Amino acid sequence: MAPRVVNTLDRYVLREWLKVCLLAALGFPFLVMVIDLVDKLGTYLGRGIPKGRIALSYIYFLPETISLVLPVAVLFAVVFTVGALGRHSELTAAKASGISFHRVVRPLLVASLAAVVLDLGLTELAPVTSARRAELLGDKQVRLTANRYNFVYRADGGWVYAIRSLEIGPRLMRDVIMEREGTGEDYPTIVIAAPRAAYDTVRDGRGGRGGRGGRAWTLSRGAVRYLGGPGREQTFTFDTLRTTVLQETPTDLLAEPKAPDEMRYVELGRYIDALARSGSDTKKLRVERALKLAVPFACIIIAVFGAPLAISTPRSGMAWGVAVCLATTFIDLLAFQLSKAVGSGGALPPTFAAWAPNLVVGAAGVWLLGKART
Repeated sequence: MAPRVVNTLDRYVLREWLKVCLLAALGFPFLVMVIDLVDKLGTYLGRGIPKGRIALSYIYFLPETISLVLPVAVLFAVVFTVGALGRHSELTAAKASGISFHRVVRPLLVASLAAVVLDLGLTELAPVTSARRAELLGDKQVRLTANRYNFVYRADGGWVYAIRSLEIGPRLMRDVIMEREGTGEDYPTIVIAAPRAAYDTVRDGRGGRGGRGGRAWTLSRGAVRYLGGPGREQTFTFDTLRTTVLQETPTDLLAEPKAPDEMRYVELGRYIDALARSGSDTKKLRVERALKLAVPFACIIIAVFGAPLAISTPRSGMAWGVAVCLATTFIDLLAFQLSKAVGSGGALPPTFAAWAPNLVVGAAGVWLLGKART
């Protein structure tokens, strides 16, 4: 009969956790959206934005807000579920039947781990939905033209393209300069310049199609320069050149550059690497990238911390639970802001700085969990 009692208790604990977690995860974003709407509705209507588009923008706002409040929702769910078990003597009954406190909270930790996975997915989705929301509200202009002029495009592998004009209709680029910065003779700087480049169908020597989707860029009447250092320069001219470096399609090159907060984890990593190769300071961006993982993992860390804290005064009521949650949330948010500042300033390695709050709260949670009477 013992396994059946444990399974019933697990279902009861998970049901109570899920009710509180859903209420907090959806209630807090709703409150944020109401405050934002009251504050900015006049601005949106002044821009002539239809009410339907404003309502749609708040649907796109959900992934970002839920991803931010999910650790808080998990904390509320754990504290109130465990606190209710202590106040209603379920914990005492479970211990009397041979079920330890650690076994009671195990399903809560498993559920919190599932919340980590959900939060990671929302964190990856949020840059896309946030950019779409900015377009709907007129905060970000949507490119309507099929051409682009006088722009720089940073590609993979350290390559940077400077292009005078890109015409989507005829699939042409004019006055193209491609540069990859080197370090010396063993890894020279390469500069490719051509007055014209066409994106057309190509075939390899075996009769097959090359390039992406059978098309590739062909540069015309240009030059390639290898710069290995003072007095070590080689220049070659060409009538036509096809290079595997220039792999972007005309549509790829037409895309507007993204801000770092509009990039997903992998995109931001490539952007940071490109900035590092150009000699820019990337510590702040490295902290931001590490936080994309550290904040979702706070769901499980904060659950480990909140569970034993909720039974420290088992007879306390709802006010105690709210106070614990608010105090822990305030401290956790403050710790993440401090870690961001410390990591950006270089006092700590960026990745360690981003994970430091989780390490401290996790260590405190493990200590409290070990001290809890089972």
